[in-house]
Amino acid sequence: MTSKIWGGRFQSATDAILEAINVSIDFDKRLGPQDVRGSLAHVAMLAETGIISAEDAAAITRGLEQIRGEIEEGRFTFSRALEDIHMNVESRLAELIGPAAGRLHTARSRNDQVATDFRLYVRDAIDDIDAQLADLQLALAEKALEEAGSVMPGFTHLQSAQPVTFGHHLLAYVEMLARDRGRFADARARLNESPLGAAALAGTSFPIDREKTAKALGFARPTANSLDSVSDRDFVLETLSAMAISATHLSRFAEEIVLWTTSQFAFVALSDKFTTGSSIMPQKRNPDAAELVRGKTGRIIGALQAMLVVMKGLPLAYSKDMQEDKEGTFDALDNFALCVAAMAGMIRDMSVDRPRMRKAAGAGYATATDLADWLVRALNLPFREAHHVTGRIVGIAAERSVGLEKLPLETMQEVEPRITEDVFSVLGVEKSVKSRVSYGGTAPENVRKQARRWLKHLAKK
Repeated sequence: MTSKIWGGRFQSATDAILEAINVSIDFDKRLGPQDVRGSLAHVAMLAETGIISAEDAAAITRGLEQIRGEIEEGRFTFSRALEDIHMNVESRLAELIGPAAGRLHTARSRNDQVATDFRLYVRDAIDDIDAQLADLQLALAEKALEEAGSVMPGFTHLQSAQPVTFGHHLLAYVEMLARDRGRFADARARLNESPLGAAALAGTSFPIDREKTAKALGFARPTANSLDSVSDRDFVLETLSAMAISATHLSRFAEEIVLWTTSQFAFVALSDKFTTGSSIMPQKRNPDAAELVRGKTGRIIGALQAMLVVMKGLPLAYSKDMQEDKEGTFDALDNFALCVAAMAGMIRDMSVDRPRMRKAAGAGYATATDLADWLVRALNLPFREAHHVTGRIVGIAAERSVGLEKLPLETMQEVEPRITEDVFSVLGVEKSVKSRVSYGGTAPENVRKQARRWLKHLAKK
C-alpha cells in the first residue's frame, strides 16, 4: 500500500516519472505563509462551530504557529516526497502534535486550500506592486518638476514633430502608471473573495461558517459557487494582464532611455550605478538596466500567454493542469518588481543635457505648426491653406539651411504678403512650448501644475 496521505485506496507506489511531474513543493513552498494563515483561520472556525474540540483546535493552533515561525526563519524542511506545501505543513503538524493534526483538514480540500493560498499570495503581491509603482510615479513627478521648462523635441514616427518639455514627457509615464495601478486595484477588488470552504468542488456537509474565515483572512466575502471557487484563476490572469500592460509601458520608457543615452542623442546620461562596460571596448557605457527592463517584458507577457493556454480548455472544476499556474506567475511577479525598481533607480540617477535637447528641439522645423497656427489666428486663413503656406516657407528655409526664426520677413512675405513682424513672436522652441497652454499641453506652467498635483496626490498615499 502506498504511504501517500491520499493513498487509502492505492495498493502500490507511483512511478518515479509521475512523482517527478506531480511534485510542486519546489515552487509552491512560497505559499507557506499563506497556507498557515488559511489553516489558522480554518481551525478557529472549526472550533467555534463545534466541528472539532477546543482542545484539538488549541493544539493545532500551537503547532501552526510553530510552523509559521520555522518558515519565516528559514528552518522549515520541505520534502519533495510530500508533493506540495499543504502536505508538507500537515505532515510537520502531525510530527509536532500527533493525531490531532488530522482534524485540520475537516471540511476542506486541497482544491479550495490552494485557491485560497494563491489568492492571498497574489493579493499581497498586488499591494507590494502598488507601492512600487507609486514610488516610480514619485520619482517621475519629482524629475518632471525639475525639468518643467527643459525643451526637447517631441516625436511622431521617431521623427522630430513639435517641441515639448522633458517634464511633460516624463508626466506622460506618470499617467500611464496611474492607469496601471487602477488595473491592479480592479484585479485586487475582484479577487478579494474567499474560496475556503468550497472543499473539493461541491461544498461540505459540515456546518462551517465561511463568512468567519473570509473575514479572518481579510476577504470581502466568501465566493458564491463552489465549482467556480476551485476552478477560477481569473485573478491570476487579470494580475498577469495588468502586469503585462504595465511592463509594456516600462519597456517603452526603457527603449527611450536606450536611445537618449546614445552619443547620437545624448539627451541624458546614467552614472556608473546603472551602466556597465564592455570587455573589449574601453569607451563603452552600456544602459544594461534599461535593456533588461525591455527584455524582461517578454517573459512577463509570456507568463500571461502561458496561463491563458493552460486555462483555455479546462472543464469544471479542478484539474491538475492548474498546478502550472504558479511558476510563471511567481517568475513574472519577481521580474516585474525588479523592473519597476530599476526604472525608479534610473530616473533618480539620470542627468539631463538641457542644451543638447534644446538644440535638437529646434531641428527639423519643429515650429512649423506654430507658424501655421499664427496664420490662422492673425490672418484668418483656413488651416488647410495655412498648412500649405507654411509648407512652402519651410521648403525655402530648408533650401537655405536656416531655421524658420532666421528666415527674413521679406522672404516669408513672398509666399504670403500679409505676414507681419509679429510672426516671430511664435517662432523659436521656447516660444512654442510656452504657447501650448491648453489643458494637458506642454507649456512649462502646465507641467509644473501637473507635477505638483501628482506630488501632492502621491504624498497622501
